[in-house]
Amino acid sequence: MSKKRGLSADEKKTRMLEIFHKSKDFFQLKELEKIAPKEKGITMQSVKEVVQNLVDDHLVDSEKIGTSIYFWSFPSKAKNTQKRKLQGLQSELDETIKKLKKIEDTIVTESIGREQSDERTELLETLEQLKKKENVLSKEVQKYRDCDPEYIAQVKTEIEDLKSATNRWTENIYIMKSYIKNTFQMENETIDQSFNIPADMDYLEN
Repeated sequence: MSKKRGLSADEKKTRMLEIFHKSKDFFQLKELEKIAPKEKGITMQSVKEVVQNLVDDHLVDSEKIGTSIYFWSFPSKAKNTQKRKLQGLQSELDETIKKLKKIEDTIVTESIGREQSDERTELLETLEQLKKKENVLSKEVQKYRDCDPEYIAQVKTEIEDLKSATNRWTENIYIMKSYIKNTFQMENETIDQSFNIPADMDYLEN
């Protein structure tokens, strides 16, 4: 039997945020150390670190009142924080792409009729670094984009459009099968085999 995989850092942060967003309440650390293991499977030893990471990411607020420190987070804050993070990453990515394009144009221009030079080598090294940075930023942007409600809604709409298109083609195939069956007196199985139509073909549920 394989050993059960523990929660990743991102999974712990997501589950901890769920505690705050569901209750919309204020908590002390000792309260979270009791709730998190029971409701979200986060070990008590890691609760403090997870909460601090969320505070550092500006997803959870904290305030010391008297001798106690309270933590809280509302869904709107997480959404706005992710939106700002996404916008910042997108701006950084756009700027990196501009620099990348500029260097590529420079290399093309400077390489015409020129031998290898220190300047060209330096430009190539910078180009490679920017390409790596662009790749990292693209992945980071996509990670936050997948959490964007507007993007998720767009994807759902596209999925529904694809379902509708698929069902239209399915309807056309059924009409064709009916025509062939009535015109040439062929059985369904023979038609399916002749035209490589899957026997379990059916409409997609909406």
